[in-house]
Amino acid sequence: MRFAHVRLPESTMFELAVIRDDEAIAVGSLFEGAPRRLQAIIDGGDALLERVRSSSAAAPGVPLAGLTYGPAVDAPPIVLAIGLNYAAHSSELGLKADTAPTVFTLWPNSLSAHDETTTWPRTLSEAVDYEAELGVVIGRRGKDVSISDALSHVWGYTVVNDITARDIQFSEAQWSRCKSFDGFTPNGPVIVTADEIPDPQDLHIWAVVDGQTVQDASTGQMIRSVATLVSHLSRSATLLPGTLISTGSPGGAGYSRDPQIFLRDRSTVTVGVDGIGALTTHCRILG
Repeated sequence: MRFAHVRLPESTMFELAVIRDDEAIAVGSLFEGAPRRLQAIIDGGDALLERVRSSSAAAPGVPLAGLTYGPAVDAPPIVLAIGLNYAAHSSELGLKADTAPTVFTLWPNSLSAHDETTTWPRTLSEAVDYEAELGVVIGRRGKDVSISDALSHVWGYTVVNDITARDIQFSEAQWSRCKSFDGFTPNGPVIVTADEIPDPQDLHIWAVVDGQTVQDASTGQMIRSVATLVSHLSRSATLLPGTLISTGSPGGAGYSRDPQIFLRDRSTVTVGVDGIGALTTHCRILG
């Protein structure tokens, strides 16, 4: 199944919808007490998901065209991001992919939606970069999860653009602030349940900036697979349902190009993962 947070006609709020072909079906209207946010359906477990699945099968929807999206993952317990998880990307940044994954957190103010405009002041950074990433959403609490069992803890997958202020990244000892400006973690437009992605290591991942394809790779090129990452993260902390894990970006970052490509005022960047969707962000630089 495919879900999104959308603003339906005559509504002032974003709410959870099943996305079926070119229609959106409001989950909250399917039955009494039905979930209206992603976190609620995740917390409800398999039984609630199956009830939504069966109830929505013949339910009428509204045209998806013209609806406004909210972040597919809008209120996770935490966003865990993985750096240097593709050899080409770590090499182009001149950084080593060490024996353990590079892990950092992204702040909640950074979450934004498909087709939204992200702004930042020119005085803060003029070296803002894109990073197409596969997003993984945890569905079942997990501690010390084995690699063989890790994918059973995944509820679904989405697309993430891990936008990064490179000048700040290389001037500070941590990576959270440079990637957590307001709107710097677009995700969506949808989240696809795990049963529709039989192999998360066999997905085409790509990015286009102002009409130019700048990233073109496969999730099979990850240094550490989704299952390996889930297992590793669960060793030190219990993974909570709804946690969003951004699994790293392939090669082709703007910082490493000659000439460099950074996001400019009025740039449009679209990142995508085949089988999940394409996520577009519009850029405005203030000042």
